[in-house]
Amino acid sequence: MKTLIILRGLPGAGKSTFANFIWQSGVIFEADKYFINEEGEYIFDAFKLHKAHEWCIASIEAAMQRNKESNGEFFPEIVVSNTTTTQKEIQPYLDLAKAYEYSVVSLIVENRHGNKSLHGVAEETLDK
Repeated sequence: MKTLIILRGLPGAGKSTFANFIWQSGVIFEADKYFINEEGEYIFDAFKLHKAHEWCIASIEAAMQRNKESNGEFFPEIVVSNTTTTQKEIQPYLDLAKAYEYSVVSLIVENRHGNKSLHGVAEETLDK
């Protein structure tokens, strides 16, 4: 069965860590990967955040299309690890899952370990 696993949570909650721990051999998509340069450095630019999410959605759709064309040989399980705290943010992923006939599992990752965001997100933003 084709499954889209959506990891949701605030910045610093541990979504990426959890995704990489559980799905070591799987394909994981994150808008944050848009900000990694050729040297492997993470350089966040808030002005490019919308573009990063568009890139992430397009990357997932490309993987789903490739899986469809290969009769399910490549990406039967796709993980997306983004904040997706609102319906507006999660809806594009739900729409892709429906269009490509993926079931959806949505998991919320909480920051129970008390870490700060590695992405420099201000406390007042997290509180919102």
